[in-house]
Amino acid sequence: MTSLILSRGRHVAVIGLGAAGLVAARELCREGHTVVGFEREKHVGGLWMYTDRVELDSLSVDPDRTVVHSSVYESLRTNLPRECMGFSDFPFVTRSGDGDPRRYPDHREVLMYLQDFAKEFKIDEMVRFETEVLCVEPTEKDSRRWRVQFKSSSGVSGEETFDAVVVCNGHYTEPRIAHIPGIDSWPGKQFHSHNYRIPDQFKDQVVIVIGGQASGNDISSDIASMAKEVHISAKGVTSESYSGYNNLRLHPPIYRAREDGSVVFKNGKVVFADAIVHCTGYKYHFPFLKTNGYVTVEDNRVGPLYKHVFPPALAPGISFIGLPFMGLQFFMFEIQSKWVASVLSGQAKLPSEDKMMEEAIAFYAKLEDLGIPKRYTHFLTDPQGNPMLGNFKPEDKVVISQSDYFNWIAEQCGCASIEPWRERLYSVAIKKVFFGGDCYRDRWDADQLIEEVYREFAKLK
Repeated sequence: MTSLILSRGRHVAVIGLGAAGLVAARELCREGHTVVGFEREKHVGGLWMYTDRVELDSLSVDPDRTVVHSSVYESLRTNLPRECMGFSDFPFVTRSGDGDPRRYPDHREVLMYLQDFAKEFKIDEMVRFETEVLCVEPTEKDSRRWRVQFKSSSGVSGEETFDAVVVCNGHYTEPRIAHIPGIDSWPGKQFHSHNYRIPDQFKDQVVIVIGGQASGNDISSDIASMAKEVHISAKGVTSESYSGYNNLRLHPPIYRAREDGSVVFKNGKVVFADAIVHCTGYKYHFPFLKTNGYVTVEDNRVGPLYKHVFPPALAPGISFIGLPFMGLQFFMFEIQSKWVASVLSGQAKLPSEDKMMEEAIAFYAKLEDLGIPKRYTHFLTDPQGNPMLGNFKPEDKVVISQSDYFNWIAEQCGCASIEPWRERLYSVAIKKVFFGGDCYRDRWDADQLIEEVYREFAKLK
């Protein structure tokens, strides 16, 4: 399919109108394509649309459950400064009057930023709201074109044919659950963070939170304000210790759960708990995508993919925006979208199917040689100051560096890469996430860098 000669002006479907879908729609339009966006909610914003609704299945493992798309909890704030989160030509600055002025704002401020972006670029006009995509598959007459079947909230079904489909449905809806020996006979209540909103239900309880990354730390602190005790079970912890609150303790991973309500940690510590909250991440999930088994998800590796975006045998008709996690998400969405848009217009060229597959296989082999599990295939960040990366050697940077990734894409489509100020701001911010303590969001000591950032913003005006 990659030998198909393309010209400007393709008919493109964008699935999901969160941050990734919004900027994808904008970049596709800029490159001369016509866009139809499919969004199952009433508004744009994706995961940033807070709702107090949760799923009846508190672990979200029932495949027939009614899915609640949002995973945002009431107290959530960004873990990066707003200034480095925004799109390159639409800065995320403090709103006048009705906004959250903090450098690390709450989820409402992010949603308002995305809504402002959609309004500025008239993206709402391209979107079919409250419309769920049921099936995406090649057409019978021409495998280079794609049939999209959909259904509106009012029950009206339809289908439409597109030259290309850009998948932007996010990956924060289908939870990953920790495996705990003995959990089936444990009498307590289990939740996944996807269904956490406020701490009130845990008042005076003993709660175990599994996971020591951003959501685990935030939610455990939130619950500690109401609970009798909170115990965080995290990888890399070898002995019990206190963290932040007098009623919050850190433990190693769980060894097993017992029928009497106790939970045993790997250091032998026993805690009788009322509830377990799994802050253990999410699975990539594309139930609508029918590729006859070509695109698969195996231990959270979506593949085969060329540079996390194009399936070699289906390119450029199918592309994925936003699979890599960690790092500068909004900027990544933007530069991936620029690449997809330029490939579809013929301004940028893809290698042959064989070359793309060869590179994808070599990338997977490199990860295996480094001992990196498949579930970290789409882990994208920079190694400096990030303890999640362990003891990678400098020569391994090519596997994981977001800067190299951005620069490579920019070269392909002839666009600007990441700005130096954004790189420096991210480097400062990521160190604060891991080493800045519980109140890192409210302590900022890089004012000179922020002044430089706003001088750059002024040039955009």
